[in-house]
Amino acid sequence: MELSHIEHVGIAVKNLEEAIAYYENTLGLSCYAIEDVADQKVKTAFFKIGQTKIELLGSTHPNGPIGKFIEKRGEGIHHIAFAVNDIEKSLEEADKKGIRLIDAKPRKGAEGLDIAFLHPKSTFGVLTEFCEDKNISSD
Repeated sequence: MELSHIEHVGIAVKNLEEAIAYYENTLGLSCYAIEDVADQKVKTAFFKIGQTKIELLGSTHPNGPIGKFIEKRGEGIHHIAFAVNDIEKSLEEADKKGIRLIDAKPRKGAEGLDIAFLHPKSTFGVLTEFCEDKNISSD
């Protein structure tokens, strides 16, 4: 599996607008995109710092994955996402190495990326995401 960089860090927040204001007004970052991901019951806001992005995750429904996460664990880091050149191959390799997959096949995520998650019980408690941008892949 070939990881090229940290694509983003996902942060679960109770109030997306307040969190955006903090990142913009306190940290001086600019929110460059806000997107609803309806099938995941989440609204995302993106900031870029260097090559890495911060993805704020606000739940649009209490029974969605982010709503459940916040209820159980509170606000904070939700996942770390790695950019990969071939998401299918990366999932196959992780599976062969005994890593529990949440997504056996990639699906569409925010910003049009193909995404898939690895279960935190297999990754030392860290929900791990693979992301592939089919528009820039060289495979």
